[in-house]
Amino acid sequence: MEGVGLFLAELGLVLLLLGLLRAFAERLGVSPIPLFLLAGLAFGAGNFAQEGPASEFVSTTAEIGVLLLLLMLGLEFSTAEFSAAMRRHAPSGIVDLVLNAPPGFVAGLLLGYPWQVCLALAGITWISSSGIVARLVSELGRTGNRETPAILSVLVLEDVAMAAFLPVVAVLLAGGTPLQAAVGVLAALGVVAAIFIAARRFGKPLGRVLGPRQPEQVLLRVLGTTLLVAGITSAVGASAAVGAFLVGLAIPGSTATRAREVLRPLRDLFAALFFLSFGLTVETESLLPALPAAFVLAIVTLLTKAYTGWYAARREGVGAYGRIRAAMTLIPRGEFSIVIAGLAVMSGATGIGPLATTYVLILGIAGSLLARTADKLTGRILGRESAAAPSRSTD
Repeated sequence: MEGVGLFLAELGLVLLLLGLLRAFAERLGVSPIPLFLLAGLAFGAGNFAQEGPASEFVSTTAEIGVLLLLLMLGLEFSTAEFSAAMRRHAPSGIVDLVLNAPPGFVAGLLLGYPWQVCLALAGITWISSSGIVARLVSELGRTGNRETPAILSVLVLEDVAMAAFLPVVAVLLAGGTPLQAAVGVLAALGVVAAIFIAARRFGKPLGRVLGPRQPEQVLLRVLGTTLLVAGITSAVGASAAVGAFLVGLAIPGSTATRAREVLRPLRDLFAALFFLSFGLTVETESLLPALPAAFVLAIVTLLTKAYTGWYAARREGVGAYGRIRAAMTLIPRGEFSIVIAGLAVMSGATGIGPLATTYVLILGIAGSLLARTADKLTGRILGRESAAAPSRSTD
């Protein structure tokens, strides 16, 4: 079997596998995310990730999956609500940076990497996975919880910071000058600021354009706008995820509600492919040698990131259950960490690749499981039953 036939057969098997894994996860009462990651790891051990005709399709759709996850989260909030939350949680972003970047930098020094590679490793340990966290918040029914604005504020502050961090790291790893790095930073931040201002000023007209009666028109117009804006932000070195999130913020009221209904099945499909694709990037034979260093780094930064979430939720006035949910939800690392590791590998620091992928795989799985069991863990600590229902008001 060759060509189109092989592509369709492989893609069909992938989709069937994802469906079975999701059904199995629902039967167990757990998140399917760890199962999707492990399935990608299993597929990657063979030839699919390197030579399979469906591999390019999966990797491309996986990128769209991340954008849809952030778009759907943006649709839950207005620009005014979220800009207020961002201002309120700026200190949480500072705590996030101070606690989570230094462990990666120090680990790089101890492993003997140049300081430029150490800076890249600091970014890998600093940034949470927008894709995994967004999926967890939505999947676990926590979009309306009091801690969710704090979680999203930290995520978006990280993604906006990446608009400055990624150009700097890329230039430094390539041996460029500080002036070249500064130009890249200014361009990226300028695009992000322009999109945010446009979202606040032109939200209502955009809602009229994107809100016709036919569901298929809503799908095509909202998805097309999201991909266009994400492409522009990515082209100048900013975060495509930030662009997608800001499109969601710009769509007002009833139009946002209709867009969520229409896009939800598409988001679920593409998001599943994202997590599978991430597992495909991991070369299994390289995991074991990197495991000790990755495990120690994962334990340290699991604790520092958990405190970040606790601190951000506490600033929101959230109770104990909500604080622990926020702490557990921010733990996963993912797509940005892999992007940063790729920049380091291209510069010649090949050893950072297995370390980063092992680290991300550990926290991607552990963070997903911990987020799912956060209420139960808190109930045991406090000697009470789960407070899932009260979480929307007091916790």
